[in-house]
Amino acid sequence: MITAPVGSTGAPARTAGEPPHPDTGTGLSRRVRAGYAVGALASGTFTTLPGLLLLPYLTDTLGVAAALAGLAVLVPKAWVAVINPLVGRLSDGTRSRWGARRPYVLCGGLGMAGAFALMFAGIADGTAGAWLTETGFLLTATAFACFQIPYAAMPAELAARRQDQVRLAAGRVAVIGVAALVAGSVAPVLVAAGGGGTAGHRWAGLFGAAVIAAGALGVFFGTASAGGGPVLESEPSLRRQLGAARGNAPFMALLRAATVQTVATGVLLAGAPYLARQVLGGPGWTGALVACFVAPNFVSTPLWARLSARLGSRRAYTAACALFAAGCLLVLAAPLLPAPLVLAAMLLAGAGHAGQLLFLYAMLPECIAEEARRTGRRNGGVLAGLFSTGEAVGLALGPFLYAQVLQVFGYVSSDDGRAADQTPLAELGILVGTAVVPAAATAIAVALLRGYRSTGDARDRSDRRAVS
Repeated sequence: MITAPVGSTGAPARTAGEPPHPDTGTGLSRRVRAGYAVGALASGTFTTLPGLLLLPYLTDTLGVAAALAGLAVLVPKAWVAVINPLVGRLSDGTRSRWGARRPYVLCGGLGMAGAFALMFAGIADGTAGAWLTETGFLLTATAFACFQIPYAAMPAELAARRQDQVRLAAGRVAVIGVAALVAGSVAPVLVAAGGGGTAGHRWAGLFGAAVIAAGALGVFFGTASAGGGPVLESEPSLRRQLGAARGNAPFMALLRAATVQTVATGVLLAGAPYLARQVLGGPGWTGALVACFVAPNFVSTPLWARLSARLGSRRAYTAACALFAAGCLLVLAAPLLPAPLVLAAMLLAGAGHAGQLLFLYAMLPECIAEEARRTGRRNGGVLAGLFSTGEAVGLALGPFLYAQVLQVFGYVSSDDGRAADQTPLAELGILVGTAVVPAAATAIAVALLRGYRSTGDARDRSDRRAVS
């Protein structure tokens, strides 16, 4: 049972900087590392499938105009941006026999699975179907907040050492790749096998729900041995916690950069189905594009981790962004290139994206741990909530911006489950949205992260030697 906020009753708070669990002083067990990583099945599926399927489902199956469809994708995630800090505050102040974070991970994950199935249930067509889809997406996004905020806050409490936090982030990024690869490859096949339209999307929704539930159960049971230790008290109010976050200059730089970077990812994912249908010649290319984008996670993540040990997260992040932007800009030449070279460009962008995720996720627990050392307070949930708010806003703005680009270039919607023929100008809009917008957003993110300064330089140098 979840009880009162930390500090009112219960176990004594530990001192700032004390290892959060006995295992973390000398390294995490494989079970904890694997259990935490499995949770990314839920978050990876949520960020991949709606970004990949929802906008085309609204425009090409339910007949919603492109600009209105983009707004429908934006609104639920804007709502989540409001509640994320509240969820973080609630988890910061929670005591239970399952720990502070794990109850939310379990209940939020299972709730997300049920709502995800509703989102693509296809019970009604036309306007009624659009409203049902929007309701399902709103419930899914709300449950995702209850899962994701505690999940993102866990590494700083599971691991005291920076190299262990990097390993947790690396496992998370790798499984995000698994989730995106499986969901992005299988879901379009299920849509086609189910006959397309609402019936085909219903099977994709059920599949996504099953993967999300597996991720939630995996992280809940996999991290059971790492919970239950004494914890710091949180700030006495959400206002105080938000004030502490605003005063944390490295975290605010990280937050701004992560938000803009996620816009780039959201735009690229939203553009993949349109690139497949209108440029490469058919929806069957969608799965291949997504697979090429996420497959480099498995190979490049360990290499990025080693580079981080030598350069530090911020400088290594800049290198990853350069690779990502180069891959995106190559897509601009897609009409002139054979399909294998377009897929190679997505591989290049995906290799850069794996590094972007690793470094952003590794910098977050560093900020959380330093905040605890500096203030002696437990504010990781609120910091993770603000970070996830930035991600949610970015993922929502990505499809929204892409939809506006389509509208400006004259994209024609359809209500029969098949994409309409487009003018050359509309096809140019597809390329501009998929290639130029993500590259430009990435350049902005790199500039915004210049304000990030890693804390504890001597400690970081020692950690880097240990990783290498």
